[in-house]
Amino acid sequence: MCSDDRKCCPEPDDLPDDGHGSSIHADVPHSARVWNYWIGGKDHFPVDQQAGDDYARIFPGIVPLARAGRDFIDRVVTYLTADGGVRQFLDIGTGLPTENNTHQVAQRAAPNSRVVYVDNDPLVLVLGRALAASSPEGAANYLDADLRHPEHVLTGARQFLDFLQPITLMLMGVMGYILDDDTANAIVDALLEELPPGSFLALYDGAATDQAFIDAQHGYDATGAVPYRLRSPDQIRGFFTGLDLIDPGVVPLPHWRPAPSPLPPDTVEAYGGVARKP
Repeated sequence: MCSDDRKCCPEPDDLPDDGHGSSIHADVPHSARVWNYWIGGKDHFPVDQQAGDDYARIFPGIVPLARAGRDFIDRVVTYLTADGGVRQFLDIGTGLPTENNTHQVAQRAAPNSRVVYVDNDPLVLVLGRALAASSPEGAANYLDADLRHPEHVLTGARQFLDFLQPITLMLMGVMGYILDDDTANAIVDALLEELPPGSFLALYDGAATDQAFIDAQHGYDATGAVPYRLRSPDQIRGFFTGLDLIDPGVVPLPHWRPAPSPLPPDTVEAYGGVARKP
């Protein structure tokens, strides 16, 4: 159950396994549920709230970082649909559904937008499929696949997307789960290689720019949860090698095309950007 009386995620025993023999574990923190807690969602268990609180005590900046990540996705998808003319999105490692999901943002600007969400977490898949109500003109589909196997991701995505037309590859806060640098870069390259020219990469990740952030992540990793690698801003920029970066480049999330304001944008310990495949 959740930590209060709001409608929340189902009991673990009420959910199917993921088809590979794994099921929901409510006794170990889970990144998607902890993230959902940080952004004010309702789909988490007490162990996730405890882990989230422990993390925030060491690094209070994690809550604004999580919310800045959601805002970044909103701005990126709005820009790519309204200004970039993109109508297809491949959103890998989407996490638990919340407000202003990719298909909702895209279809507000272009109702015929098609979105494929990719995740291999059973809770994400169950809730996502239940909540992904698309516009009649567009589509929103959930694909059970693992980022670590890009060939499976691409095979599944071809069922729903036209690979002759531009596609935005979205990797929002997920590459840190690929701990080895060479493997992480190879995965991004493999995914981009199959996308047509004129496609985009939209990516952000947590940055190793604050010792408290690093310490908090180490503490979280020690709980038995899936570990996450914080990379330097230059390492995050490296994912965009060979692509044409959209201004202002790879920057702290609130600095990427912020809404007009008399105040300067905040800074969080996460960097992201958007780039076009030539």
